[in-house]
Amino acid sequence: MKITFKLFATLTDYLPAEARRSNLVELDVSPAAPISQIIEPFGLPPKLVHLVLVNGKYVEPEKRMTATLAEGDVLAIWPPIAGG
Repeated sequence: MKITFKLFATLTDYLPAEARRSNLVELDVSPAAPISQIIEPFGLPPKLVHLVLVNGKYVEPEKRMTATLAEGDVLAIWPPIAGG
C-alpha cells in the first residue's frame, strides 16, 4: 500500500537527496508494518524521533511499535525543537 512519509527540520537529512527539498517520499509498505518498521530503513536516531503524527494525530511512543497505517496515510515525524 502507498503512504506519504514526511520528515521535518533536521530530520530531512535522513531522506534521499532528491526528496530533501520537498521533505517527503511516497513509500510502498506492507499493511502489517508498524510505524517503527517503516522508519527503520531511514536510520533515524531514536532520540530524534520525538513527535510522530499519522494524518495529523499524535502517536504515543509506546504505540509506535505496533501501530499500523492504512492506504493513503501520511506519516510525519518531527525532532525535538528548542525555541526562545
